[in-house]
Amino acid sequence: MKLTFFGATRTTTGSKYLLEINGRRVLLECGLFQGRRAKSIEYSSVMPFAPGAVDAMLLSHAHIDHSGVIPVLCRDGFRGKIFCTDATADLCRIMLVDTAHIQEQDAAFVSKKHAKKGLPPVPPLYTQADAVACLDQLAPVRYGAPTPVTDGVTATWLDAGHILGSGHVVLDLEECGRRVRLAFSGDIGRGHNDILRDPVPPADVDYLMMESTYGNRHHEPLANANDRICAIINRAVAHRGKIIIPSFAVGRTQQLLYTIFQLTQTGCVPELPVFVDSPLAVHATEVFRRHPECFNEKFRALITNGTSPFRQRQITYTGSVEESMAINDLNGPAIIISASGMAEAGRIRHHIKNNITDPRATILIVGWCAQHTLGAHLASGHKEVSIFGETYRVRAHIETINAFSGHADATELRDWAGRVTGALRGIFVIHGEEIAATALAADLRAARPAATVLVPEFRDSVEL
Repeated sequence: MKLTFFGATRTTTGSKYLLEINGRRVLLECGLFQGRRAKSIEYSSVMPFAPGAVDAMLLSHAHIDHSGVIPVLCRDGFRGKIFCTDATADLCRIMLVDTAHIQEQDAAFVSKKHAKKGLPPVPPLYTQADAVACLDQLAPVRYGAPTPVTDGVTATWLDAGHILGSGHVVLDLEECGRRVRLAFSGDIGRGHNDILRDPVPPADVDYLMMESTYGNRHHEPLANANDRICAIINRAVAHRGKIIIPSFAVGRTQQLLYTIFQLTQTGCVPELPVFVDSPLAVHATEVFRRHPECFNEKFRALITNGTSPFRQRQITYTGSVEESMAINDLNGPAIIISASGMAEAGRIRHHIKNNITDPRATILIVGWCAQHTLGAHLASGHKEVSIFGETYRVRAHIETINAFSGHADATELRDWAGRVTGALRGIFVIHGEEIAATALAADLRAARPAATVLVPEFRDSVEL
């Protein structure tokens, strides 16, 4: 039994892990490397293994850094099933096509610049046709149901509480009479989420692959988030300014809508126009409606009673480009929620461009942003930023809130690991920048002295 790490090693994006057992190959995740365009293309355009030799794929959740190059995998020869939860499959059906559209737009933009320099055009990483073609390979499973994958491999998904449909993937492996249980954390939720259920740690584990996104950092308390959002909105209202929120279309947008619903219901903030300006977020919110099995008891009861925070009278879901552009002509306070969460693509860049020099406006960063992204530059206090190749002076008010993170922080990661039972002979710390991964590894060595704790490098292999 051999496990090779082909992505998200000492970094947070591009998750890919290949398990070889009984002459079979099983791929865990197939994520897009996010960051500078050249690096993203380099790491994602060609698989570091033969796609046609992979027998099956397992997917923990739909986020693009875990699923985003599945179309490349399938286009280049993978013909097996892609096992994931039902909600993850539904989200992938919209997210992969949306990502393909962004890839096509990005390639067209770069090709246009190349043409002015006499350079050849560049192709997209993959097309919408590539994305649609891979969707038939999705094989939905239920939480808690052991699923045969290939010879000697049975997989079970446990709720990870990270986004809708997210799971810890527990692999029961058997080869030549040897039995091993390998657990893959996927991304671990914080617990006590307003909408989702708490993570369910795996049991009787021999080897653990564990994410470390916030392995050296702590979030502000969830209890403070509503108070801060209330103060930020009321400040913007007092200045007659718009509130621009770059937000991931899946999970974060729905959390924000619920928070605004709560604050409006209690009278903490006035009822303001809310624009959800992201076609992906519109479709994702519909997927949420179809999967109450992922909700915690309180939110499920709210929805069952006919009160949907996603369908309030002040909320407008914009579809067309014309509707999106019309938002810029509005006077007075309004909340604009738009993807992407890192402000690297999509309509949010236009909204930021149109408001970044307005001192009345507020730009609210509500999630983790990779290095070198526009969201990261704003969050770190850059006084000037580049948008569409033009430099803009930052005069808008910038706020950041990390309480809404879907990732467990350092303390929550340690607590989750402490609830994992079993012999735990080995722990592989992945999906975190090097400083975060090594910090969590040190904590795990102290907490689990019997386990060998490794922070693998790209292409490292281990024998189970």
